[in-house]
Amino acid sequence: MSRTSPHLHLRKAELSRRGLLRTAGGLGAALALGSGAFAATTADAAPATWTHPGMLHNAGDINRAKLRVAAGTDPWLSGWNKLVANSHSQSTWTNRATATIIRGGTGENYSLLFNDIAAAYQNALRWQVGGTEANAACAAKILNAWSKTLTSVTGNADRFLAAGIYGWQFANACELMRGYSGFDLAAAQEMLARVFYPLNNSFLTNHNDACITNYWANWDLCNTASILAIGILNEDSAKYDQAVTYFKSGAGNGSLAHAVPYLYTDSAGYALGQWQESGRDQGHTVMGMGQMGAICEMAWNQGDDLYSYDGRRFMKAAQYVAKYNIGQDVPFTTYTWGTGQSCATSSQTVISSASRGQVRPVWAMLHFHYNRRLGLDDKYISQMYYDLVAPEGGGGDYGTTSGGFDQLGFGTLMYAK
Repeated sequence: MSRTSPHLHLRKAELSRRGLLRTAGGLGAALALGSGAFAATTADAAPATWTHPGMLHNAGDINRAKLRVAAGTDPWLSGWNKLVANSHSQSTWTNRATATIIRGGTGENYSLLFNDIAAAYQNALRWQVGGTEANAACAAKILNAWSKTLTSVTGNADRFLAAGIYGWQFANACELMRGYSGFDLAAAQEMLARVFYPLNNSFLTNHNDACITNYWANWDLCNTASILAIGILNEDSAKYDQAVTYFKSGAGNGSLAHAVPYLYTDSAGYALGQWQESGRDQGHTVMGMGQMGAICEMAWNQGDDLYSYDGRRFMKAAQYVAKYNIGQDVPFTTYTWGTGQSCATSSQTVISSASRGQVRPVWAMLHFHYNRRLGLDDKYISQMYYDLVAPEGGGGDYGTTSGGFDQLGFGTLMYAK
């Protein structure tokens, strides 16, 4: 694979994602208005006009998948076959909506929620791509039931993980169903703002009263993703801005500079970034690719290019994580942080090989963005995706425990270009 010219890299980085997406007539109209008007589109603020669908998938993604599957073209067809074979995507799925969801401690029942979210999302995808009414009705029934039944998410500290992960995932399923007559959008919007957002906001603000560095990057990331997704679903500019601002400059480990604390260049000339959880284990590290990837993709579809923020720092991290998980060596700088409420010092001196090579459906989103949208050489991400992961499935294809449901998946179907 050839390396892309650095001049092309620079030019692409200069283009405002919002300018390209939002300005009437595209880039030509923006340039015709002069540099001042073009610069105005780059401000860090919620979009003046919201894009729907505009979270993990936009109308173009859906239309492309629909056309390619109908034509029987791979890799879309292989991705579609993964979807229709999944038990969660069947229109006969029966929801188990419950008033109180518990993650952590006594009485855990959160698998009810993550299984139903996977079912709602997968049925929604089958409707959007395949046009089957039965799948739409099933997805709407699941989402409506939870919107009208769920009153609290609780448990020990893990309740914040539940509020984060399942908040952004639930909102994404709702976004796909937006406009369907049998779906109660208002009920979903109200429930997410009442049940999920307060927990998301509390965590990013107070970190469960712990030392700011105590919690791993994924805790911040999933709560940031939830606030962003609720902001988009509810067209709530304050929430959208809160999430984008935290991604760029938040105090915790999920903000970009803290999540990717050390940068390197390997012997082949590729930029790498050490991930905050790399000394912990590779399962959670790969999970981070999915959580941060979801934030970047949702923002991209609303006009904000977080994928390229801070010199494409996230891409450097994804290259690092992919390189190590395909079996190659990467550098590692001792990572030291404060734990608990007292900020007692802890350190990791070597990268962790635990769960190395774990397969999660997070890589298609990253490969098709950096390599196909931007034309960049993403050597290690590409190898991780094509050699270990493709075609991507979703919840239910990667085991029955929560780790197999931390990402919605089906990137081959929805992102291949």
